[in-house]
Amino acid sequence: MAFQNGNNRSVMGDINVTPLVDVMLVLLIIFMITTPLMEQGIPIDLPQTKTTSIDPSEKQMVLVITKNKDVFLGKEKLQSKDLEKKLVEALGNIKRREVFIRADRSVEYGFVAEIMARVKSAGITRIGLVTEPLQR
Repeated sequence: MAFQNGNNRSVMGDINVTPLVDVMLVLLIIFMITTPLMEQGIPIDLPQTKTTSIDPSEKQMVLVITKNKDVFLGKEKLQSKDLEKKLVEALGNIKRREVFIRADRSVEYGFVAEIMARVKSAGITRIGLVTEPLQR
């Protein structure tokens, strides 16, 4: 049952969308704040060096080695034995065969060298090591 006002318009037929818009704006702000925090990925303690930075606009293939010697390609945890196969699949037909390694500073050099050898055996010609800039 709709009520009629003097102009012959239904008073109950109009839906107030202002609360809906308010809730959507609050959700948008929350997502804008939390999304960059979620993209950080796996926390590792990188060594610091004086170096130049890579171009962030280019898509890079990054292997992450945690202090527990876990190896990740993106967010996928890999076993050492499957590393070559996964890298070949991930690279596909990409001409620039390049991988960057982000290794925690507490990981033994021998383990990083072993991972680098597996990357090389997957046919990757260029390997880069990611570091943090020196704190002044």
